[in-house]
Amino acid sequence: MRRKTKETDVTVELDSKGSIRTGDKVLDHLLTALFFYMGREAKVEATYDLRHHLWEDVGITLGEELREKIPEKFTRFGNAVMPMDDALVVVAVDISGRPYVNLELSFEEEEEGFEKTLVREFLWGLARSLKATVHVKTLSGVNAHHVIEAAFKGLGVALGKAIQESGKLESTKGLLEV
Repeated sequence: MRRKTKETDVTVELDSKGSIRTGDKVLDHLLTALFFYMGREAKVEATYDLRHHLWEDVGITLGEELREKIPEKFTRFGNAVMPMDDALVVVAVDISGRPYVNLELSFEEEEEGFEKTLVREFLWGLARSLKATVHVKTLSGVNAHHVIEAAFKGLGVALGKAIQESGKLESTKGLLEV
């Protein structure tokens, strides 16, 4: 999947061997963890003008790529409680057709490159294009790197569960608007 704008040029290919090269070492690190814990290989390449645009557009492109790869009948829900050193983060995903993000990241120690606002932009881009509800809540944590990395690992686990094939349509309405 490719997204090219005046601000970014992003390509995300799931189930492809390759490297993750966005030009942002923090985002590369977090995406590597996300795909590993999702249980999928991925190739990501990007160029950008501002980090804000990069993180949002990578989220959008990933959501579009996931939507194309989702089986006709899929599990829909996924969640994870992810520890990492001082951090403990809960992530829940519902690929329901209703984009929404509830992000409650908290930590005491900042670390260069690990920014709440960028995580929010990534998650909203993903939620809008995947048409998913995403909740991320910090239960505990001191270090920004640990909290944010735990969130991305948890997101990987939750997405991996949510996109698995299911034997039935996971909706009491009989319809998922995905």
